[in-house]
Amino acid sequence: MLPGDKSISHRYAMLAAIAEGTSKIHNYSTGADCHSTLGCVRALGIGVEGAGTEFTIDGRGLEGLRAAEQDLDAGNSGSTIRMLSGILAAQRFRSRIFGDESLSRRPMQRIMKPLAEMGARIEAREGKFPPLAIEGGRLRAIHYDMPVASAQVKTCVLFAGLFAEGETSVREPARSRDHTEIALREFGAEVTAAGGRIAVAGRPKLEGRELYVPSDLSSAAFFLAAALLVPGSRLAIAGVGLNPTRSALLDFLAGMGAKIRIAQVESRNGELVGEIVVEHSELRGGTIAGGLTAALIDEIPVLAVLGAATEEGITVRDASELRIKETDRIRTVVENLRRMGVEAEELEDGMAIPGRQKFRAALVDSHGDHRIAMAFAVAGLRADGETVIEGAEAASVSFPEFWDVLAGISYRG
Repeated sequence: MLPGDKSISHRYAMLAAIAEGTSKIHNYSTGADCHSTLGCVRALGIGVEGAGTEFTIDGRGLEGLRAAEQDLDAGNSGSTIRMLSGILAAQRFRSRIFGDESLSRRPMQRIMKPLAEMGARIEAREGKFPPLAIEGGRLRAIHYDMPVASAQVKTCVLFAGLFAEGETSVREPARSRDHTEIALREFGAEVTAAGGRIAVAGRPKLEGRELYVPSDLSSAAFFLAAALLVPGSRLAIAGVGLNPTRSALLDFLAGMGAKIRIAQVESRNGELVGEIVVEHSELRGGTIAGGLTAALIDEIPVLAVLGAATEEGITVRDASELRIKETDRIRTVVENLRRMGVEAEELEDGMAIPGRQKFRAALVDSHGDHRIAMAFAVAGLRADGETVIEGAEAASVSFPEFWDVLAGISYRG
């Protein structure tokens, strides 16, 4: 069983805090990012009990949060700071939220602008970087046209809209993952979606629920890539979230020729869940660009690794957002591929990796980025000797069990 989906875990915890009554969350993500969200929720006066993957959150309604005694710590989690800011903007107290060194370099204007339009006052270092000081208060509903598709920004605005009178909506230039819309409906909010515009009615009565978090498809991506890369592999992963707005990964792999199938599909709390079965395959390669880039943004590091072993290679474009993740993922992917003897070209907005290449054992550097560490663990499976990953512990940000799971599937007879 892989960890619970990070995106869904964050949303369930935040909504449970402002719902009325108790929510029980099963298979909550074990990643450090999602525990940063739980820490912030506790600091805002909400009862959180549990351990491991099972948590109970005692919600206190839209008006139930209390000012934190200290600054809120989002750790390394961009999801925490961006989405929770939408809720903090509506509170009748001042909040200050910060993160670690990596998060402190990530710009926040994309949430600051719509929240300011709603009436929030937000101060940031150099006008754009954490920490954020948020002066909460009464918000007004807005209709916001997003310049760039972002599920986190969409969530921030819709969460703020829960507290405003009337209807708040966002229009997306491209469809982003819809976990927020599904979760809002599960808790009892009125949500409509049509023509790229998603709207939420303000001042709903949200009610606590019992919730199951599917296993994270983004975490599964590393093992899918490993099975495709290593000859003789066959792997079945149960309980994985199969939300259609996240299925671009499976569609892209199938389009390259991956032997991959889905079984035992069911719906849990509005989210599709099923088993993925994959076998080693000879892959053609492909191009990731435009809307597909946005859909695969988290999986690009491991897809770049996989691309080097395909027939035609992989080209990634329109991925400038990768430069402002936990590290500059374009540069670090290219740098580490070159260390492993793989030809790779760094582009302004992406990368180009020719196919039919071999991996040489090497010392690579995660630069403290969990997805880089895990992607190059997959590369190491195909290398001609022992690969050493500096900063391998970064995997714990999203997947603390990663190394144990990888060892378990790598040596099973």
